[in-house]
Amino acid sequence: MSRKDPNEAPPPSLGAERRRRRSDDPITALHYQLSVARSEGKLEALVLVDDRGCLVAGAGAWPVCEELAAYAPLLAEPDLPKNAVVGTRIADLSREVVVSSLPLGAAEALLAVRGGGDDRSAFVARAAAGVQRILRAA
Repeated sequence: MSRKDPNEAPPPSLGAERRRRRSDDPITALHYQLSVARSEGKLEALVLVDDRGCLVAGAGAWPVCEELAAYAPLLAEPDLPKNAVVGTRIADLSREVVVSSLPLGAAEALLAVRGGGDDRSAFVARAAAGVQRILRAA
């Protein structure tokens, strides 16, 4: 009886599964999705937050994810009133963070990204599509 290497790719006739990790739990699946985008895009952090700044899922160092989540709604709406301290931090973050609106049916979420350079938009778009797919299936 021959044993197969579990890391070996399936035969071409069976079709290759592109995802290495998957989960039936939506929060875990979201984390996996964001982790792959973060790794491939060489991003410092990538978070999915609600419109009030509550972290839904993230990939990256926890303190960075928490900060991105808290400031994402303010970065997405630069005209919102803020005090001098918050305004200074938002000015600093706005130079290195990109926030995208993500429509989710009747709701809306935000995808905030830090790091990665100028070519990060493709990785963010792919992460956004994956997030929408996961949440539709949930």
